[in-house]
Amino acid sequence: MKFSLYSELQSWPGKSWEQMYGEVLEQVVNADRLGYDAYAIIEHFFFPKFSISANPLAFFAAAAQRTQRIVFRTLLHSLPYHNPLILASEIAVADILLGERYEFGVGRGHGWMPPKAGLPLDEESRGRYEEAVELLFTALENDSFSFDGTYFQVESSGIVPRPKRKFRVFLGGTSDRTYELAAERGWAVVVPPLLPYAALRDQLDLYRTRCAEHGTTPDIVWIHACYIDEDEATARREAEQGMRGFLAGNASPLTESAPPPTEELNRAGYGFYASGIMEQLAATPYDEMIAGDIVWVGTPAQVIERIEAVQEVCEGLTEVSITVNAGGFEHWKAIKAQELFAQRVMPHFRDAAPRETREPSYA
Repeated sequence: MKFSLYSELQSWPGKSWEQMYGEVLEQVVNADRLGYDAYAIIEHFFFPKFSISANPLAFFAAAAQRTQRIVFRTLLHSLPYHNPLILASEIAVADILLGERYEFGVGRGHGWMPPKAGLPLDEESRGRYEEAVELLFTALENDSFSFDGTYFQVESSGIVPRPKRKFRVFLGGTSDRTYELAAERGWAVVVPPLLPYAALRDQLDLYRTRCAEHGTTPDIVWIHACYIDEDEATARREAEQGMRGFLAGNASPLTESAPPPTEELNRAGYGFYASGIMEQLAATPYDEMIAGDIVWVGTPAQVIERIEAVQEVCEGLTEVSITVNAGGFEHWKAIKAQELFAQRVMPHFRDAAPRETREPSYA
């Protein structure tokens, strides 16, 4: 079992953008010291309470100078906002500068972003996305190539530099096609935070079935917001504001601005954003968030039980990724959660002895 951290870099009033980035950099350094396998951040634009992570590669370039072994991961590069050939070149450069400590995913991005970027929200968006995926990996995997698609035509091209290795690649989302495409290509899938297993059981079953058909191996990463303390009551008290903020931040593009019309979202294959699910999650009472497995809050033993419950039902689970700094969480709480999880939860699932760590810095 691998363990990683995932951050959306949610920006809430009372903390400057400079402070937010500085704190997350410190959290990455701490995660490297504690033995986490990877640190992932989202790529997202325009909505600060959801995320201010508009340039993951720049962030990772800074983090790489301060760390030794941790892998950096973008979840996900939103392809509609990139020329796939330029993005392929940038990925290749990043991999060199990061010492081959880079992984990434690709996706269409959230359905509320296209109008803010001046992009069409239409029936062709999925086709453009899948063609962009094909062109991106054609560029990454070939010295020279031509490409004759519906949306991209390229003659006698080739990126420089070009990666010398294949990447671990991730897809994430809620549509069946996401899971089919990942299985076809042998890629990992990332289960979106906030959703219990039952919400994506059908898509994960589809992924495993298609993997068997294509001769690929399921690789499932489970993301969950997590807060931990030796005392359950303390954990619940300290986590409440941040967990409420996490759900509210994820729904904020829908609740605090005018989203695209429902018919446009449905026509473009973004029906999830018109379903009301995000708004309902944001309105969930705090105790129900915990009881309903929307977030993990409790003692190390209780969090271990939650992870074991996922293991029991989720064949192909390879990694658990926790979010500890969302919703306006104070920096010391993020550090505390990282350290207790590494010291008390991760060793339970790993055969090897955990790495030595110094005394928790939040004491």
